[in-house]
Amino acid sequence: MTHRIQRLLPGDIALMHGMLTMFGEAFEDPHTYGAQRPSTAYLDELLSGPSFIALAAVKGEQVVGGLAAYELRKFEQARSELYIYDLAVATAHRREGIATALINELRVIAQQRGAYVVYVQADLVDAPAIALYTKLGTREDVLHFDISVDTARPG
Repeated sequence: MTHRIQRLLPGDIALMHGMLTMFGEAFEDPHTYGAQRPSTAYLDELLSGPSFIALAAVKGEQVVGGLAAYELRKFEQARSELYIYDLAVATAHRREGIATALINELRVIAQQRGAYVVYVQADLVDAPAIALYTKLGTREDVLHFDISVDTARPG
């Protein structure tokens, strides 16, 4: 059975939950993706907003892959860039071209929106992700820093 790529829109809550479950399994982190799921109203608002993009790879009724991205509007020029926040494919469906299909669909959306680039981060230990992204784009080595929002705590 082949997959289809579907952009999630308001009302696609069952598919969004399927994508969250698949992310939890693929990243081996079911707590983050399942313990405190947002309400239907929150997810509908997120899916209807202009900056969030969710794409699901679906076989039959099962979500087997997913991509969550954000459009970041720039201030120095009238343009934007799309950031792939999460991308995963269920273990049993890897090596079927699903991740590439998800990224290619996001590239179409980026063109439609006039974005100038799509970018993504990969952990240095994630060789399959690095191989995929190297195949599709240009590698830039950067450092990533998490800064606490707790202003009472330094660093």
